[in-house]
This record gives sequence, structure tokens and C-alpha cells, in this order.
Amino acid sequence: MTTLVSQGAEGRLFETTFLGRPCLMKERFKKSYRHPVLDEKLTNKRLNQECRMLSKCRSLGIRTPTVYYVNNKTNTIYMEYMKQTVVLKDFIDDHVAKGERTVLSDLCFNVGYTMALLHNGDIVHGDLTSSNVLVMKRIDKYDCVLIDFGLSTNSSLVEDKGVDLYVLEKAFLSTHPNSQDLFDKILAGYCSAARSQKVVMSKLSEIRMRGRKRSMVG
Repeated sequence: MTTLVSQGAEGRLFETTFLGRPCLMKERFKKSYRHPVLDEKLTNKRLNQECRMLSKCRSLGIRTPTVYYVNNKTNTIYMEYMKQTVVLKDFIDDHVAKGERTVLSDLCFNVGYTMALLHNGDIVHGDLTSSNVLVMKRIDKYDCVLIDFGLSTNSSLVEDKGVDLYVLEKAFLSTHPNSQDLFDKILAGYCSAARSQKVVMSKLSEIRMRGRKRSMVG
């Protein structure tokens, strides 16, 4: 049995089974506006890139879903279904409503630390938001799991890493109003582990200024 879980601009996510094991199947959409041959090449490239990134993350000690199988003909990835997790966005909203910000501070520090490991391995996520992080309960703490690497790339450029942080900042603060303190914790976690944190933070400040100038110009 296959059940639709969610649908986005790039594809759909289904709950299903693989060799009798519960899993999620991610299906990438075909783009009708592109030439069929070009669309197939680009879709397969991004599909395989996502799988490589998920695998590389695990080798770096970053928690991500395990990939079970990739079908390039149907543009689908079968991966681990982490049922015992909560989307970070929902976790934050729930704990803010309860006034439990201490837990959130520790978790956001962990998110930043994990993002530092990502950048240390020269992986740029490309679309990191609080909807692309899962929260997993451990015995005495909460761990984060990164998902949705469809726009990820390999890059050692400081500019790309700064933009990655900027995308997260804009998405985080717009999704969670009055949460600057939590995003500051993310940056603190990042700076605690990132090898090139000084130059990346400097680049982030530069990118913020460029963003402000574009907003003023309109």
C-alpha cells in the first residue's frame, strides 16, 4: 500500500514498503516545459546527487535517512522512514507555545553544530529550513536529522556556505517570529565546530548587507 505523505514543487513523498520494510518513497516530477531528453538527464543527475550527499553525510557523522534503493527510470528514491521523529518547525511551534525555550536553545545549538559538520565536509544543503530538519528524541537529549538534499551541492566556496546560512536565517526568522535568540544559538553551534567559521561569518554579514541593499532598491 502506498500513501501520499506530502507534495512540493519538486516532487511527492509517499509512505510505502521496500522488501517488507516500512519506508518513504520520494518521486521527482517530470518538467513538461523542458525538452524530454534534457529533463531526464537533469532529473537523474539531481536524483543521484541527492543520494550521494545523503551517503556522504552519514560518513561525516551527520544523521540522515538511509537510502535503500534508487530507481532512475521512475525517478524515485526509497529511504528510511523515521517515524519516531518530529519536524523541527512543529517542534519549535509546540515548545514556544508552552514556553519551553531551554530545550529549544539546546536543540538549535545542535542544528548549528550539525550544519558546521556539513560545511566542514564541503556540502552545501541549498534549502535548509526548519521544515527540512527532523528532531529525534534520545535518552537525555534531542538529536537533529537533516533531510531533503535535492538542491545540495559539493562546494568549498565560502560564498556558498555563507549563502546557505543566509537562506536558513531568512527562512527561520520568517517562519518563527520573535526567535532571533534561537537563531543566535544556531550560529553559536555553527561557530563551535566550523573550521572556517570566521571567514564564513564575515561572508554572512556581507551577504546580509547585499540583501538589505536589494530590499531598499526594490
